[in-house]
Amino acid sequence: MTLDMFADLLADSYRTLVGEPLVPDGLRGLRAAEWLYEAPFGLLAHDTSADPLFIYANLTAQQLFGYSWDDFVGLPSRLSAGAQDRESRAAVLESVRLKGFASDYRGPRVTADGQPFWIEDVTIWNLIGPSGDRTGQAALIRRWTD
Repeated sequence: MTLDMFADLLADSYRTLVGEPLVPDGLRGLRAAEWLYEAPFGLLAHDTSADPLFIYANLTAQQLFGYSWDDFVGLPSRLSAGAQDRESRAAVLESVRLKGFASDYRGPRVTADGQPFWIEDVTIWNLIGPSGDRTGQAALIRRWTD
């Protein structure tokens, strides 16, 4: 899937499940992809494999977690949380899988070099493809603290 198609998937799934726009009105395709990549919030997505892998991380998320695009994409998403926090993270993601989305999430995470921090005011939602199948999950991170 191209980045412009993926941006539309992110935006369409968010609008459908959360009921709000993810991107400014009128942005679609490549313009939406560019806007999301440079957005002032963190944006991550992973696939639906048994051990989900990151398939997207915008520039803010890359800086926040300390990974380059090449290091982020393909990384098991469970590694974004410390070993002691992975079970609670998995429970939230399972709840989102069943309910469609969750908002106001707050949870501990770790950077690439193991430094802990908190993500706050997070919305997590399912990515729903054109056929109605769940193709992954995404997270919009509005705030973070050390």
